[in-house]
Amino acid sequence: MNSIVVHYQELALKGKNRPWFLARLVRNLREALSDLDVRSVRALMGRIEVVVGPGASREIVSERIRRTFGVANFSYAGRTVLDLDAISTAILNDLGDRTCSSFRVSARRADKRFPMTSPQIERELGGRIKQARGWRVNLDEPDLTIHVELLTDQAFYFFGKERGPGGLPTGTAGRVVCLLSGGIDSPVAAHRMMKRGCAVTFVHFHSYPILSRASQEKVRELVNLLTTWQHRSRLYLVAFGEIQQQVVLSVPAPMRVVIYRRLMMRIAEAIANDRRAQALVTGEVVGQVASQTLENLSVIGSVVKLPVFRPLIGMDKDEITAEAKKIGSYPISIIPDQDCCTLFTPRNPLTRARLADIEAAEQALPIDEIVARTAKDAVLEYVEFPASGKAASEVGSKQEV
Repeated sequence: MNSIVVHYQELALKGKNRPWFLARLVRNLREALSDLDVRSVRALMGRIEVVVGPGASREIVSERIRRTFGVANFSYAGRTVLDLDAISTAILNDLGDRTCSSFRVSARRADKRFPMTSPQIERELGGRIKQARGWRVNLDEPDLTIHVELLTDQAFYFFGKERGPGGLPTGTAGRVVCLLSGGIDSPVAAHRMMKRGCAVTFVHFHSYPILSRASQEKVRELVNLLTTWQHRSRLYLVAFGEIQQQVVLSVPAPMRVVIYRRLMMRIAEAIANDRRAQALVTGEVVGQVASQTLENLSVIGSVVKLPVFRPLIGMDKDEITAEAKKIGSYPISIIPDQDCCTLFTPRNPLTRARLADIEAAEQALPIDEIVARTAKDAVLEYVEFPASGKAASEVGSKQEV
């Protein structure tokens, strides 16, 4: 079996736009498998066929497909001519020494001009397999399901399916900018937006050289991981320590956290405008910390014109942690570090900020100058997966200031 049959689900509902979504999914699969021995990736009548060469590791290919949004399920499959004798012979050969207590055949015709209906095909092939193997047929709860898909001039057969990640192909829903900390929440928020087809650019605020580079290294690891889902990422590293010092000297202590957040949103919006992104994304959750009350979230979000998406807004910590473990970000997120959120944090931060009071306090700061300078000075790093010219397990990056 050297073919992989990839099925999609949500794309099939896109009507006249379906060819565009499908072309993007094919492109994303090609990129995900570009450094492996994969001969072709092509769309075929409601499905995609990936043809793999002998040098491709089944485990690595499967893992890459499992990280390609838009894939509902996939299967390693055999391909044969459109003839029941050839199909049954190929199936029996590939079953090898496999044993099972019961089985069924599930057939689908992509081309209805084939002279037999799907139930007739199932009965014919099932009868031949039963006669050859002596297995019991169970249509309700079989131990093994043999899938057969008949196209116009060829047929595929496979045993079982592997689940894909679902969602929409990355890049079909536009660009967003995610404020990425080193914590548990924001990587999960970014992953959720990728699943809905968004291409995510990352912005990380750090306090180096006041604090160590630990948060930057940690965020690089998170971006490397998340890039395995979207293949290309940009990471902006924004120095925020000096800005925090200015705020400490000019703003009453309880208001500082809210003003820090508003400055971050302004800077992220400036970067988003430069990237022509259409929204900002955060990992904020109602009531999780003192700065994330409804009042504070409203005051913080009101400072920007772009919409602010908060994919985790109604989740609790256990739910977010479970999702972080599922996508693999949790072990990175819990690595101890020093980030700017812990620097100059007042003992009793404001929990119910009033917009008028915050705007009055901000008059003491040269907001426009801070935002323009900080956004301009942000360090930009590019990350790709698979890495060009490097081992498949590596992720390459380059840096420009």
